[in-house]
Amino acid sequence: MSQPGDVIRILDDAELPPRAREIPTDGSFDPLADGVLMLHQRQWIKQIHEHDLNISEKGRRTGITYATALDDTITAASNRKAGGDNVYYVGDTKDKGLEFIGYCAKMAKIMACAMAEGWNGIEVFLFEDQQDDGSSKQITSYRIRFASGFQIVALSSNPANIRGLQGIVNIDEAAFHKNVQAVIDACTALLIWAGKIRIISTHNGMKNAFNQLIRDARAGINGYKVFHCTFDDAVNNGLYERVCLIKGWTPTSEGKKTWYDGIIKGYGSNIAAKKEELDAIPREGSGVAIPGVLVEQCMKEVRPILRLALGSDFVPKAMKYRDGWIADWIVTHVNQALLTLDPTIQHSFGSDYARHGDFAVFGPMTILQDLKRMVPFILEMHNVPTRHQKQILWHIIDHLPRFRNGAMDATGNGYGLAEETADKYGRPRILEVMLNDAWYRENMTAFQQAFEDAMFDLPRDIDILNDIRTLELIDGIIKLPSLRVQDTKDADFKRHGDGAIMLALAHFATKQDSGPGWAASRPAVNQNGFMGLSGGSSKDILAGYN
Repeated sequence: MSQPGDVIRILDDAELPPRAREIPTDGSFDPLADGVLMLHQRQWIKQIHEHDLNISEKGRRTGITYATALDDTITAASNRKAGGDNVYYVGDTKDKGLEFIGYCAKMAKIMACAMAEGWNGIEVFLFEDQQDDGSSKQITSYRIRFASGFQIVALSSNPANIRGLQGIVNIDEAAFHKNVQAVIDACTALLIWAGKIRIISTHNGMKNAFNQLIRDARAGINGYKVFHCTFDDAVNNGLYERVCLIKGWTPTSEGKKTWYDGIIKGYGSNIAAKKEELDAIPREGSGVAIPGVLVEQCMKEVRPILRLALGSDFVPKAMKYRDGWIADWIVTHVNQALLTLDPTIQHSFGSDYARHGDFAVFGPMTILQDLKRMVPFILEMHNVPTRHQKQILWHIIDHLPRFRNGAMDATGNGYGLAEETADKYGRPRILEVMLNDAWYRENMTAFQQAFEDAMFDLPRDIDILNDIRTLELIDGIIKLPSLRVQDTKDADFKRHGDGAIMLALAHFATKQDSGPGWAASRPAVNQNGFMGLSGGSSKDILAGYN
């Protein structure tokens, strides 16, 4: 019976995974030749020689693991004075380990003349894997032993077998190990005897322990040095030409475009997967419809967010007082925001109604020359009676330059305000929208795509960001979950993605025909492009409202 460590047999080259077998051995691909490694591969090797703790967050097939195998082959073949050491590879699957050891074997054959004699090939042997309960089991593993006395060993991903190792440890596709955190924790013991750790992986979600390790590293909480490499980085550094060399293709500019476009189009509409696997941007979770990173790239600058929250003592007051107070608030706050609008472009709007629990949110939206949708300001109202919501909204609509159309939430209690507004400004200029699964299914994919294409220009605001992130893919439909989120500024306030729905309604409005030219028949505007904003008072505004 074979004992742990005994050589069972020498692995035949034909048993290696295809990617390892495809490396040429005829001298056309010499790892020692100048320029064989791409720029990002050379940068990674430079970093791992300068730091003991390294993380590579990478796009798929960027060649980081390959470059690591080349460097490790040289390290294991070198004597101790020259920096030689044992190398251990821990992949998320057995096939990954076999592929890595195959890379090392091919490189060892090519570089034999430069490395000193004495290696037999890839040995298949039994590794004694220590278990948490003190027992052990024998696992088939792979290794290459060199005349230097060092070896390269490919092991399973069980974290127990990492703790007793000494040398250099590569943990590949760490984010996809069954117990990522346990693997990372087990590596810490290696540092006691001057071990070196390289953690290499594509991302597997925002909440994965691999991503948290990177966040801690960038925050200076741990000692890891982070290396970032995307698929586009690799393409810019010559990845397509390397593929042609391996496959025997003739590289051409047309061929490169076809190859690249085919890879990108392979992800279809799943932009989040593409960004995670190629751009090294982690997804926020399977249910999140629009990742925060996409929203933030659309938040160009800080712009007015008008917030009006009324206490419970407001409603009992006399109607004249209430109307006058709101009119004064309009003069003080709303008119200032209206003066920032561009009088030369058309304006639409979206309006999400709420009376008590949530926020009522309103926002104008314009279509810029490059077809981006720009939101110049946002209005949020909490605990504002419907009468005064109408007072504020109608004032804004009356003063929107080249007013085109608007979409309003006509669901539940919002129906009354939407109906009155449509009566005043006309249909279909005012779109009364019943927010239900049918509407979400029909319209929310385009809303999501606009973020993926960076076709929004929004005010930079944490509450609006969080509102949009609240949207989830539920049973194939992008919509809000039933859970309400407590606003951080006031324990009595609750947010329910209200800003996201307002933006979705505004986006929907901008995609509709505006109908007959109502804006052309409006009263003359002043030099700023607005009606009645050259001065005015609460009395003037109330006269217009009544």
